[in-house]
Amino acid sequence: MQPLDEEFGNDRASTSFTLAPGRSQGLRWSIRVPEGVDAIVYRVTADAGSQSDGEQKPLPVLTNRMLVTESLPLPVRGAGTYPFTFDRLRDNKSSTLRHHALTLEYSPNPAWYAVQALPYMIEFPHQCSEQIFSRLYANSIAAHIVEQNPRVKTIFEKWRELDAGAMQSNLEKNQELKSLVIEETPWLLAAQDESERKRRIAVLFDFARMSNERDAAIQKLTRAQLGIGAWPWFEGMAPSRYITQHIVAGFGHLNRLGIFDPATDRELGQSMVRAVAYLDREIKADYDQLIQRKANLNERHLGWTQIHYLYTRSYFDQVDIPAASQQAVDYYLDQARQFWLDNAIYAQGMIALALHRWGDGEVPPAIMRSLAENASHSDELGMYWKYNRGYFWYQAAIETQALLIEAFDEVVNDSAAVSDMQLWLLKQKQTQDWKTTKATTEAVYALLMRGTRLLDEDSHVTVRVGNETIDSRSRPDAEAGTGYFSRSWEGQKIGPEMASVEVTKVGPGPAWGALYWQYFEQLDRITPADTPLSIEKQLFREETSNAGPVLKPIDQIDDLSTGDRITVRVVIRVDRDMEYVHLKDMRGAGLEPVNVLSGYRFKAGLGYYESTRDAATHFFIGYLPKGTYVFEYPLRVNLAGDFSNGITSIQSMYAPEFASHSEGVRVRVVD
Repeated sequence: MQPLDEEFGNDRASTSFTLAPGRSQGLRWSIRVPEGVDAIVYRVTADAGSQSDGEQKPLPVLTNRMLVTESLPLPVRGAGTYPFTFDRLRDNKSSTLRHHALTLEYSPNPAWYAVQALPYMIEFPHQCSEQIFSRLYANSIAAHIVEQNPRVKTIFEKWRELDAGAMQSNLEKNQELKSLVIEETPWLLAAQDESERKRRIAVLFDFARMSNERDAAIQKLTRAQLGIGAWPWFEGMAPSRYITQHIVAGFGHLNRLGIFDPATDRELGQSMVRAVAYLDREIKADYDQLIQRKANLNERHLGWTQIHYLYTRSYFDQVDIPAASQQAVDYYLDQARQFWLDNAIYAQGMIALALHRWGDGEVPPAIMRSLAENASHSDELGMYWKYNRGYFWYQAAIETQALLIEAFDEVVNDSAAVSDMQLWLLKQKQTQDWKTTKATTEAVYALLMRGTRLLDEDSHVTVRVGNETIDSRSRPDAEAGTGYFSRSWEGQKIGPEMASVEVTKVGPGPAWGALYWQYFEQLDRITPADTPLSIEKQLFREETSNAGPVLKPIDQIDDLSTGDRITVRVVIRVDRDMEYVHLKDMRGAGLEPVNVLSGYRFKAGLGYYESTRDAATHFFIGYLPKGTYVFEYPLRVNLAGDFSNGITSIQSMYAPEFASHSEGVRVRVVD
């Protein structure tokens, strides 16, 4: 290990102290944390005569900057030469921006993007029902790919033969720090070079790991299922009809891919029967409510929940609909036939698939003709629709596109449209995911529904980045049978000339890829997106007065002291209703939470799940109505120093383009 005392300004490494028997004493050292250090190991030793004791531990260093990732997609539709320019990289003039990495990854077929997305679904840290299912889904897909494609298995075995230990950082080896690294410093999990990226994917496709991960996910998922057959979003929350229908539809995907069979999988099969029975009871309750309030049944009473039910239920026609629910199902099927044109395109796609599976030969083709007539076409984007993005699950663009791919494939078997629509889907992909686990789940299915044969195809491309030319044929790391390769440049090697990219494709067929630029920038120099959300963060010191406890803003206090009690106040303003919202409040290194137990909370008319982690507190809000909300929770000052308290960010987990964050806050603590 290399000493870092000089870099950290630790010019007084040794100090003398006197300690009585049975007593303790605090000792302090003043240090300055330099920029560019991801982790250190600290060592403290105490000597008294011939006796000595000591402690040595690794310690992560969280930067006061934020990692920003921007991407330049490089789609190629056929043979030829295609120029691209990364305008943001070329025009960068910031004096405080520090390049972290520039990564080129290229693949001749889109299925490999689905392969790269699978680890994200497995490593996502939060334990809600939807993401537990995503882990099960990813492991099942991974096993299916290996079983169906022996050449792919050979490639993964070659990756696994690499010396993985030599390429691991100490932080990645340290299991205690892994969750912190994943959540707070994701760039440390990003590939440092091409071999490391391949190694992580190869680990995913290890048969023993896949089996263990799948079994663990099944146990968690079945344990989370309520007695009535439904799943909540998080443990302790009310049953969620939407989450239940999403999970059941996901198992329908696995069934269509030949991965899951409810008739032979005893444990999951019974779980599906219970879930489907719950959904059948809920659709009957919807119909019974119409009867009770004497509604005009000839009018439209078809909502998003009922349409989603018809789509979900169509996967499990082998499970008989109870006689008590049959009238309700028939009614909503008739509603779907009559009012399909009044719905958004996501609903139209679900209706087309549901009616097609129920044997309707007239309405589904009409729906698909209408969708095709209203689609947009582009050489760069392929086939897509002008989505009205919103805040609810049925307004998510990625999931909508994935479902329409399924509809064009199954209802009209239009392979050309499917290929063009997959291009748009890939265009939306960022470095490792489609923004959320739910979007990733749907996108993976949309790309693999026609099988894994795409992974067998070869391709030849040449990419010029700045003054360097990369030929896939001469890359030693190009995977056999796929041609997939990646190339990374470290921060000091990145210059504006690398914003010029040229891709040459030899031979017919499309090729996909992207250039990813990652850089660190000061928090106050990152401009947040303009969204309907606004967020403010304040810190207060709790003081005692004759009138009782009072809160005094820390910006009106000269300095804090160790032992002070701090109240964090986060104010959220939202101008419309939103679903599935994630609030993350970062915490300075010198502050410790008073509430360390995670769990469901209900305050001021708002229910949410609070999760306390090492460097931040997370709030998961199932439903956030229009209005203003105040979150408060206590912290205790336990270390002296000058700390960055980070930012507070809020984001819709299923419409992630709607997000906001506060300004950074600094905290000064004196002895």
